Amino acid sequence: MAQPFVDRADINAALETLKNGGLILYPTDTIWGIGCDATNPAAVEKVFALKGRDKSKSMLMLLHNDNQLASYVQEIPDVAYELIEATDRPMTIIFSGAKNLAANAIAADGSIGIRIVTHPFCQQLLQRFRKPIISTSANISGEPSAGTFDDIAPEIKAGVDYVVNYGQEDKTPGTASIIMRLDPSGKFEFLRK
Repeated sequence: MAQPFVDRADINAALETLKNGGLILYPTDTIWGIGCDATNPAAVEKVFALKGRDKSKSMLMLLHNDNQLASYVQEIPDVAYELIEATDRPMTIIFSGAKNLAANAIAADGSIGIRIVTHPFCQQLLQRFRKPIISTSANISGEPSAGTFDDIAPEIKAGVDYVVNYGQEDKTPGTASIIMRLDPSGKFEFLRK
């Protein structure tokens, strides 16, 4: 199915919401997500509260370009760039040594999951926002992930500050990303394929 045109007003509204510390409900390259500014601890706290998520569970974040990795990860093994380029599916890489992010977005062991997205809406939003955006599944913790916009629980839709219009009509169920843990030495293991 051809992707619909990305409406500038939709991007602008999502952008303003993020800048003001709010939550957005938005489509990604995998499933619909709840997002916020990954550098704003108060915004990240709102995501935990909305999902009813255990604070010991870290969240992942999205970037639009692998050139940004060095701003948020202390050591990036060269293999990271090769893995990102080689995958034909969305892949979240868990890196050690997260930096320059809200402390409550980082796992207790100092790691952070990062996905470089190629989704049209996310790409434009991230390019304009110039900071990473939290991306966590649009569901109450413990409930099944929503494959389409129609599957998202009403309390999630009501609990965010802005619901993105882009992609709401797409009835193709999304699927979660591959998850890989990558050691600074370059050693990696798949946590979800």
